[in-house]
Amino acid sequence: MKKLAAGHIVTLEVISEEEAYFELSNGNEKVLYNKKNNDQPLELHQNYDVFLYQERNQLYATTMLPNVRLDVFDWAIVTKVNPDLGVFVDIGTSLSILVSKDDLPVFSTVWPDVGDELYVILDRDKKGRLLAKPVAESDFEETWDQAPESLLDKDIEGRIFRTDREGAVLITEQGYRGFIHRTERKEEPRLGQWVNGRVIAVKEDGTLNVSLRPRKNKARQTDAAIILQYLVDHNGEMPLNDKTDPDTIYKHFSISKAAFKRALGKLMKEQKIEQVEGKTRLLKE
Repeated sequence: MKKLAAGHIVTLEVISEEEAYFELSNGNEKVLYNKKNNDQPLELHQNYDVFLYQERNQLYATTMLPNVRLDVFDWAIVTKVNPDLGVFVDIGTSLSILVSKDDLPVFSTVWPDVGDELYVILDRDKKGRLLAKPVAESDFEETWDQAPESLLDKDIEGRIFRTDREGAVLITEQGYRGFIHRTERKEEPRLGQWVNGRVIAVKEDGTLNVSLRPRKNKARQTDAAIILQYLVDHNGEMPLNDKTDPDTIYKHFSISKAAFKRALGKLMKEQKIEQVEGKTRLLKE
């Protein structure tokens, strides 16, 4: 008979009842069913399908069967953030499961927040305790749904699946893979964050390139306002102009050189700035 272990769904018989718990068995091993953590009352000598989990070296059972399992991926809502351990997620049963900080981004600023969702699968540590592991792109084995070309320039929504300094990957609500290059976002999104973007390319393999930046007209107004405020805060002058290299521009404003030039053009047309000797200066009204 297979040994009982956390993470399994098994059929067990109720063999006894105490004030705080029921005792269940497969005829060889016993587990506890905590009444406080379960709404469903059990009947003696009846069989139930239960999910097994471990707390303080004790194996427990619950009739609340999870959406996420040892062999099933699913989305799980973040319920708590612990900077020393990681984040806890609700897997659809009576307990929250830890996603270790070792499986989260290096920088906690892009860790998921409460209410974000992670695409995870269950695993066990060396002591048999359950953990939730974020799914890697390789686990999909190129099974992404193929996006149609008609999505080009359309608004799209999705959840951030992976994030790093180069960019982020999202899963759209339709099941497509979207890549957000670092120049197509104002700030790095959180892992598990729901975002709204725009499709800027549909690639031959059916994946998407997505921008989280506003459309050009709105972006030009927003970027221009940011540059104008920067000049105000720096005595009306900055050592950047439309010839400055893209990396320097991105370091200062987190925008592409093209967006920077559009914003400068708008401000010069409005006679608010001038470019002199490699610098941009605020014109006095």
